[in-house]
Amino acid sequence: MASVQIADVRKAYGSTQVIHGVDIDIDDGEFVILVGPSGCGKSTLLRMIAGLENISGGEIRIGPKVVNDVPPKERDIAMVFQNYALYPHMTVADNMAFSMKLRKAPKSEIDERVGKAAQILGLTNLLERYPRQLSGGQRQRVAMGRAIVRDPQVFLFDEPLSNLDAKLRVQMRTEIKELHQRLKTTTVYVTHDQIEAMTMADKIVVMHDGIVEQMGAPLDLYDNPANLFVAAFIGSPSMNLLKGTITAAGFEAENPKGGAPLVWPIGQRPAGSEGKAAVYGIRPEHVRLDPNGIQAEVAVIEPTGSETQVVVRCGGQELTCVFRERITAQPGESIGIAPDTGVTHLFDAATGKRL
Repeated sequence: MASVQIADVRKAYGSTQVIHGVDIDIDDGEFVILVGPSGCGKSTLLRMIAGLENISGGEIRIGPKVVNDVPPKERDIAMVFQNYALYPHMTVADNMAFSMKLRKAPKSEIDERVGKAAQILGLTNLLERYPRQLSGGQRQRVAMGRAIVRDPQVFLFDEPLSNLDAKLRVQMRTEIKELHQRLKTTTVYVTHDQIEAMTMADKIVVMHDGIVEQMGAPLDLYDNPANLFVAAFIGSPSMNLLKGTITAAGFEAENPKGGAPLVWPIGQRPAGSEGKAAVYGIRPEHVRLDPNGIQAEVAVIEPTGSETQVVVRCGGQELTCVFRERITAQPGESIGIAPDTGVTHLFDAATGKRL
C-alpha cells in the first residue's frame, strides 16, 4: 500500500486547459472519492494517476516515487473500469489470473490468489463461467477480483457502478466499502453520484471545471460547504438557495414575482454583514412544519414511505421540504413552515463563498 500525492497537476489538450493546478494528498489506506458533474476533469485526473493520460504539468507520487513518466504497468496500480473490460473468451478464473500469468507467476501462487479473491467476492461457484453467462453485478465483482489478485499499492475505480440498476448499485456500494475495510488498500474512486461519494468515502474531493472546489470528510462537506457550488452539489434533494439581503430582522429574500419580500430567520449573523447581498441556504430536511411559521402553498407532494418530499411556493419562490410526518394537505392548500436556524447557511452573492 502507498500514499498518493498530486501536486499542482495540470492537463491541457492543445490550448485547452482541462485540469488547472490540482493539489490532493491521499493517505496510505485512505478511500478518496473524486466527485463532480460530467466534464469536471475527475476521470482525466484518475487516468493521469494510472498513467493512461500524460501530465502537462505538476507531479504525481505513488509512495515516495514520482510516476510522471513511469508506464502504467510499472506503477503498481489496479484499475476497475466502468465497462468491466473483461475478456469474453476467458473464464472468470482466467480473467482474474491474466495479469499474474503475464508476470509468469507460479501456478500455485495464481491459484491461491484467485481462490482467495473469489472467496472474498462470492465468486467461487462462478470461476468456470464466461462473462456472457454473468449478471452485471457478477461481472463487476470479477473486474474487482482481477484488481485484488494483483495486490496493488493503489486501487483506481472509474465510475464502476454506473451500468448497474439502482438496487444493485446500493448493494455493490456496501460490498466495495466492506472490501476496502478488509483490505485497507489505498483507493481512488471516481463518480458523478454524490450519494455514492457520501456513503463510501473517507474523504471527498469535489471538482468543477478542472479545479478542486472543496475536499474533506463527507459530513464536513455536507454541514459546512465552502461555496455555493458545493452547497448545491452535495445533498439530495439539493439545498434550497434564495437570493436576497441580510438585514437586522434576518434575511430578506427577493420576490421574483414582484410581491412583498419574505424575511427568513437566520442563526448567527456574520459580523458587519447587515445590508450585504447574499444567498440564503437551507436543506430540505431542515425545514419543519410550523402552523405559526411562513405560510406556503403546496405545489407537489411526493411520498417515499419513510419521508414525504413537498415542493412549496412562498414569496415568489419554490422550495423543497422533506418531512418525517405524513402530510394531509393537498396541492393548492397552505401549510406553515419554518427553517431550523441552527443549520442555515449564508453565501456571498458576488463570490459564492461561505460567509
